[in-house]
Amino acid sequence: MSQYFDMGDVTLWNPSNGASRLFRRQVAVFEAELGLGSGIGPMEMDECQIDPVAFAAFVDALLVLHRRTSHAIVLALSEGFTATVVVLAERAGIRVDWERLGGAPDGPREDVQVSAAGVAAPPSGRSWSTGLREQAARLERRMPRQ
Repeated sequence: MSQYFDMGDVTLWNPSNGASRLFRRQVAVFEAELGLGSGIGPMEMDECQIDPVAFAAFVDALLVLHRRTSHAIVLALSEGFTATVVVLAERAGIRVDWERLGGAPDGPREDVQVSAAGVAAPPSGRSWSTGLREQAARLERRMPRQ
């Protein structure tokens, strides 16, 4: 069995029931964390519709949240979900502003992890968005549309 995440007549993703259930539960977590609806509707008869305007705002807010943290645990818990959302956004034609994500964060940092080495930073020669972009590219090849 599988379920469909559609935007209008276009299927963005057709995961197994288990992957869909886990993803939708994570959607709820990040909606609460951001204080913003995702635009991902309820699953009814193995189909859910995604509202493009609300989803675009959710994607943007999620990427801003991702960019503002340097906490290793927060990043580990959120990066897979964020990469999955990025794939869906790109399939929906929502522009992901990688330049902004790779640059300095907008606003103050949140959930900063400080260690003896200082604040976590990307390895030399890599931007903040590099790891997320690579993970999204890997997922793009593995996420079935139908």
